[in-house]
Amino acid sequence: MNSFINYCKISFYCLIFISFSLFILSLKFMLKDLVYFIEWEILSLNSMSIVMTFLFDWMSLLFMSFVLLISSLVIFYSNQYMEGDININRFILLVLMFVMSMMMLIISPNLISILLGWDGLGLVSYCLVIYFQNVKSYNAGMLTALSNRIGDVALLLAIAWMLNYGSWNFIYYLDLMYNEMEMMIIGSLVMLAAMTKSAQIPFSSWLPAAMAAPTPVSALVHSSTLVTAGVYLLIRFNILLEMSWMGQFLLLISGLTMFMAGLGANFEFDLKKIIALSTLSQLGLMMSILSIGLYKLAFFHLLTHALFKALLFMCAGSIIHNMKNSQDIRTMGNLMMSMPLTCSCFNVANLALCGMPFLAGFYSKDMILEMVMLSYMNFFSFFLFFFSTGLTVCYSFRLVYYSMTGEFNCSSLHPLNDTGWTMIFSIFFLMVMAVIGGSMLNWLMFFNPLMICLPMNLKLLTLFVCLLGGLMGYLISNVSLFFINKSLMNYNLIYFVGSMWFMPIISTIGIVKYPLTLGLFNYKIFDQGWSEFFGGQMLYNQLKNYSLFFQEFQNNNLKIYLLSYMMLFILLLFMIFL
Repeated sequence: MNSFINYCKISFYCLIFISFSLFILSLKFMLKDLVYFIEWEILSLNSMSIVMTFLFDWMSLLFMSFVLLISSLVIFYSNQYMEGDININRFILLVLMFVMSMMMLIISPNLISILLGWDGLGLVSYCLVIYFQNVKSYNAGMLTALSNRIGDVALLLAIAWMLNYGSWNFIYYLDLMYNEMEMMIIGSLVMLAAMTKSAQIPFSSWLPAAMAAPTPVSALVHSSTLVTAGVYLLIRFNILLEMSWMGQFLLLISGLTMFMAGLGANFEFDLKKIIALSTLSQLGLMMSILSIGLYKLAFFHLLTHALFKALLFMCAGSIIHNMKNSQDIRTMGNLMMSMPLTCSCFNVANLALCGMPFLAGFYSKDMILEMVMLSYMNFFSFFLFFFSTGLTVCYSFRLVYYSMTGEFNCSSLHPLNDTGWTMIFSIFFLMVMAVIGGSMLNWLMFFNPLMICLPMNLKLLTLFVCLLGGLMGYLISNVSLFFINKSLMNYNLIYFVGSMWFMPIISTIGIVKYPLTLGLFNYKIFDQGWSEFFGGQMLYNQLKNYSLFFQEFQNNNLKIYLLSYMMLFILLLFMIFL
């Protein structure tokens, strides 16, 4: 155990040092507007050379610094959360491999090296989801791996289409050749890959299922690594979204994803699944603002979301750890009396998620909604944006009511406390970042302040939607207001909304059922039907009949020999006397 603790601490110190170094470097690149391409020639044979290319600009360096900061705090947090696990060294190594795969994806301007990081994320995420090795985690791991495999195949096809340009460095061709048919096909395949990795409709079912992984992994996956890989890839391909039908299609899909996830989270009682659905909702928000063409704003929200979502998962993990692995929010209630520090940080993360003024989420979400009001957009997309924002506040307040402020529903003999100082350190560090991170990034990324001039009613629309959503969250949660709960008691409606519009069922049984039924039909008709009747069974019956005949012949061979001898003797006598 001591060697493991030292291993954790060494990883933590190394990652946090690299993170701060990259952050300082990104500021230099940002101020001087630098872009570095580094080419490493791996192999040169005659006229053929294999070259690995790396792209370093302010965006990749800043994103890497955030990923390394969150992963270092997750590893430090795991020091106590995973205490007593016999496979803890394997867990830390898997997390480090996960982070390295994400690093490869971030700094690659080349589809081949992107595929290395992309497949690395898929493979290691499968290993992490099945870490606890039970039936539920195996099913979740298979759903995660196979859903992401669709995106891997799309990326492989995009690599094949890039052969039209003689190089896989897509970044050289985007500005000049975005109107060509080949680049449109490549962009469509990349968008499909991004939709699978970032769990947009109809690939959304794997994201809540991946909650079977340990909570520190969820904090890493849902904040800055696996699910954000698709958004980051589309940020690099943003020109294709602006100049074609793909942006309009992605706007519709991501808006529906945002709406579906926000609606489903209001009917969920699993603490981790509620936070997972909130991640899905925020991913839809990033994708939709990216499809409008505001890629810098999408990247801004990506970074601020990483801070408060990692904090949210770490606080949830601390609560689950103290609740002896219970995740049902109905068995919690009034936790702020027993765990005041964790609950304070949890509330800060929740308010940042809702867009509370001057927290991290406010700077990005408020700017996104105001830019949506300024842009050319149809009423349906406009409605999805603002209604989904209201739903976010609604499920956040519902979560706070059930876990923090409602009636105490735990056992009277409970182990709830705030004494896990290793976990508290990681939580507190991220809480500070969730408070100051939004304003800091806003000052750094947008040198010229945006002039957003809106009428008073539109300016107050965001505030009104948030207040209305918070009120609805309280009313839905409060059991004393039974008339509202009673109106939601239609079981079929609740099951439809709470099960993400039947997507988990469609993604599993819906895909597997009909091929299996057809296979069973063919098996009965052919393997056990006509082919069996004319093939194996018929051959068997004929051979059996021949075998019985020869067995009968062999069993009576003496009688037959004597009988034939007598018949021959009689025949000879008859011939002699004639």
